Amino acid sequence: MPDNLFVEPMGEDFLAWRCLHGGPVSRRTIESPPPNPEVNWAFVRARNIPLLEKLTRIYGSCAILARDGDDVVGTLRFYPKSLLSFGEGAGFCLQQRHPAGPKEDLAAGVFPPLEALADQTLFVHCLMIAALSGDPDRYRRKGLATRLGFELIRWARDRGWSAIEASAYEELPMLYAISGAAGRRFWERLGFRLVYQDTEPAIGGEFLEKLRQDAVSAGLPPESVTNRYRMRLKLGRS
Repeated sequence: MPDNLFVEPMGEDFLAWRCLHGGPVSRRTIESPPPNPEVNWAFVRARNIPLLEKLTRIYGSCAILARDGDDVVGTLRFYPKSLLSFGEGAGFCLQQRHPAGPKEDLAAGVFPPLEALADQTLFVHCLMIAALSGDPDRYRRKGLATRLGFELIRWARDRGWSAIEASAYEELPMLYAISGAAGRRFWERLGFRLVYQDTEPAIGGEFLEKLRQDAVSAGLPPESVTNRYRMRLKLGRS
């Protein structure tokens, strides 16, 4: 792990408005996204920046960032659970259109302050560690995700949130890469507990068969790969 890597909440001074699928982002590079015919970058930027600004101004942050110098190499994004349960952003993916991502006009809505929220729970949307071309494991499998998770817990507790929830699957690399959701055991190591389980309807076809093969190789029951877990950590408030 690089010596100058540190973890902190995202502030309004630098908004990570796009994800790390193309590698780390920085003040120098964030405005030059990699070509992707599936993403309208102008739309994404115009929607995301006002939304992230508003969330950060009202709640203090909506992401924990890991930096290596000026480069953001890890992100843990989170939002008030009540905002998602209103149906405004079914997936909240910052690089997709609604319903996988937030509605275009969501930033124009009313966001109650924390003390006015009936449900003071944060919901983790995704956890992502960047891969470098030629050195994909420079930041991965070195405990960085755990550092991001513990920083979120510290920040949320200090701010007065009552709980944190996250969706999780089995700890298989393919599921993590596609969903951005860390595995159930990851959250359990941070003190989270399983509160609900259902099935992920989007998993099927050849992808399902590959996941089952990977599960067998990892010593997991192959039928568990479609399981979706809701993990929760209470932060000491009712």
